[in-house]
Amino acid sequence: MNEKTVLVAGTFDILHESHINLLRNARNLGDRLIVMLSTDEFNLREKQKISYQDYDTRKYILESIRYVDLVVPEQSWEDKSLYIDMFGVDIFAMGDDWKNKFDSLKKEFPELKVMYFPRGKTSSTKIKLELGEQFRMNKEMKKDEIV
Repeated sequence: MNEKTVLVAGTFDILHESHINLLRNARNLGDRLIVMLSTDEFNLREKQKISYQDYDTRKYILESIRYVDLVVPEQSWEDKSLYIDMFGVDIFAMGDDWKNKFDSLKKEFPELKVMYFPRGKTSSTKIKLELGEQFRMNKEMKKDEIV
């Protein structure tokens, strides 16, 4: 029997239900799941975003999830091709917020299957915005209590 290797990529900042669903669904496609985790530097330089949790914390959390077999750093856009080749990846999966962005990988790796999963109802960005709003509301309430 030929083992299937699945690769997903992302920042996975403030891990939530939609992340777990993506990881579970991706793992169900194969025998081995590799997560390519965006480094802090890559996020800042290429994605123009700052993670709430640093790379080591996000890696530690991902490594503790039963669906994940290996976590590797994503330091550039080209790392996807590097890891697909290095690990003999059969399936590359992402959230559908990236739909069609990585279809070009099929030209470089004709046997590769590229899949996009529904994003889900939660996102790290949404969580951060909601936490910020709660913080502002709590601050205002405390200010009113002092007066």
